[in-house]
Amino acid sequence: MNISEIAKRAHLASIQLASLNDEIKNNALISIAKNIEKNLDKIFEANRKDIQNAGNINSSVLNRLKLDENKARDMVKGIYDVAQLENPVNKVLWKKEIDENLILTKITCPIGVIGVIFEARPDVISQISSLAIKSSNAVILKGGKESTNLNTLIAGLINEALDTIEEFPKGAVNLIHSHEEVKEMLEMDKYINLIIPRGSNSLVKYVQQNTKIPVLGHASGICHIFVDDKADLNKAINIVTDSKTQYPAACNSIETLLVHKDFKYKDELIDAIKKEGVEIIKNPDSWSYEYGNKTLSYKEVSSVNEAVSHINTYSSGHTDAIITEDNKNADIFLNSIDSSSVYHNASTRFADGFRYGFGAEVGISTNKTHARGPVGVEGLVIYKYLLQGSGQVVRDYVNGNKTFKYKLL
Repeated sequence: MNISEIAKRAHLASIQLASLNDEIKNNALISIAKNIEKNLDKIFEANRKDIQNAGNINSSVLNRLKLDENKARDMVKGIYDVAQLENPVNKVLWKKEIDENLILTKITCPIGVIGVIFEARPDVISQISSLAIKSSNAVILKGGKESTNLNTLIAGLINEALDTIEEFPKGAVNLIHSHEEVKEMLEMDKYINLIIPRGSNSLVKYVQQNTKIPVLGHASGICHIFVDDKADLNKAINIVTDSKTQYPAACNSIETLLVHKDFKYKDELIDAIKKEGVEIIKNPDSWSYEYGNKTLSYKEVSSVNEAVSHINTYSSGHTDAIITEDNKNADIFLNSIDSSSVYHNASTRFADGFRYGFGAEVGISTNKTHARGPVGVEGLVIYKYLLQGSGQVVRDYVNGNKTFKYKLL
């Protein structure tokens, strides 16, 4: 089946998905979770083959590619968690009486067909598929070549489970494989409503420059922590090391540490970070480089305002944090930083749909429209207006025979 046929079939499936009730969708999700649980041995074997076939790859890609017991557990739990979420479709946002017996209602509805292009992340297919099902969207997925075996297996297990749900439409979850198919998919604006790229800066920029379809995502994860002069040393050590070393390849791992020049425990903080195997680079050539490993840019600043200025200049708009016991400085930072997630005394690694309680996420958005930050089911619905009347026509209002009442119900 070529990409045009896949896109058309996904479009038809999305129309049917829009009218599915929550019980059918939840049954589908539970069936998927059980089928993945039942086949974990096959999943680990497929992942091992992918790692062997990948050959000599850098550590950050390997960390993303490798599926361990913890990731597998979270993958399955994420699907069950999505099933427990409130149905995001057909929720009444507001209802207004425009005139007597003329009622306008704003309700949530699915986006339609979502194309997702991602690199070496073994848990992405299950995350995105479960969120798409819950929000009544169809998906077309393209994973990195490094995880071909695992992607193919998990997509097959998902569709195998969906086939057991009689009411569930065919073609709701699709997997494509080649770069040529991606190029064709980016031209399918007639059938595809949103593209979500998850991966490198170059991948996101390529997608943004080669499609008329709206794109949701972030090009890079240049995250910062500012340690104020009023910071607690133990909090600073724990938060900075967690934000950098817990998973250095993650997009919410920090790349730059800013420290107030009057913070009296600077040396102790730096020594503690270095003990965790982190290389500190003072005043690097670029403040916009995403290391993806245990390397950290370092700069001293004279105030919270200087820290804010630096971050707003070089941040990718992903996640930035302040460590301080001064609530006034914390408020300045929280209100002034122009990023999708801004923290006070917490690790940037919390910037994740699963940790936000979304069940899972389709990605992180640094956009300022529709969805921002970790995008869960709520970010995969849009809205529409329903108008229910009793024979009214605009002519009567233009002529002054009738007037609008505008009463919120």
